Amino acid sequence: MSDTHDLLDQLPDDVAAAAFRRLVRHLRHRHDAQNIDLMGLSGFCRNCLADWIRDAGYEGDKADARALIHGMPMGEWKDKYQTEATPEQLARMDESLKKNAQD
Repeated sequence: MSDTHDLLDQLPDDVAAAAFRRLVRHLRHRHDAQNIDLMGLSGFCRNCLADWIRDAGYEGDKADARALIHGMPMGEWKDKYQTEATPEQLARMDESLKKNAQD
């Protein structure tokens, strides 16, 4: 979704990078914000951010990218913080993902 009139594209890279780092650090702090809930509400989660940094050129593999975003290896994060998804959360996520734009 690149539009030459989109002011986001005019944001300096250093400002965008600082905002991204703040978002990631916020999510590292807010372990109560489960990935399934983020997906159900916004259609993206920590794992999506990890995929996006790889799409943007991060040279690490999927596990490295997820560890960077989670602040620890994914398995450790899941053991410490991830709760079992309820059927309602899964349904909400499925509906939310239908709203995602096709890139």
